[in-house]
Amino acid sequence: MSRGAQRSTRQLTDQQLAHQNQLISQANQQGSQDRSLMLPTIQGLLTSPGYTPAEQSAITQQSMGAANTAFDALRERAANRLAATNDTAGAPELTAQLGRQQAQTLASQAQQNQIAFANQKLRDQLAGLSALGQTYGIDTNLLGRAMGVPPQLLGVRERASSGSSTGGLGGLFGVGSGVASFFG
Repeated sequence: MSRGAQRSTRQLTDQQLAHQNQLISQANQQGSQDRSLMLPTIQGLLTSPGYTPAEQSAITQQSMGAANTAFDALRERAANRLAATNDTAGAPELTAQLGRQQAQTLASQAQQNQIAFANQKLRDQLAGLSALGQTYGIDTNLLGRAMGVPPQLLGVRERASSGSSTGGLGGLFGVGSGVASFFG
């Protein structure tokens, strides 16, 4: 190959290399801008309290209201039965049993709500860890352990994103099964 051809080949190679370096630099700048835009969202997920107090209040009111509505219906049915039969002998016992079951149901519902609130906070943190891992290539297991996330929950992106949560009213449909025998 002649010197002129070598010089031409070298110039073309240098031009191609400069063009590739420019494209890589632009891609790096764009990636950096994208990461800086995503960082506040990721940080928000990592420090998320889960549901806001307003959301927690709405969830609690809805679930407790549903439980109270079920017991109100049972009390009304008992009152109707009492009026129809004119038999007041079992009324105090029935009222006491309804009260006990309502208290148990409300306590169970409150516990389920608290578990759901804690699970939402954990799901948000796992989503933040997953986003960090995907965006920055961070070892999310190590970071999760530093944040106090239980090791058995780390690296389970599917569970973090699907968020299977039991409905708060699951135990409600069994309410009054023992009381139903009073109504015949």
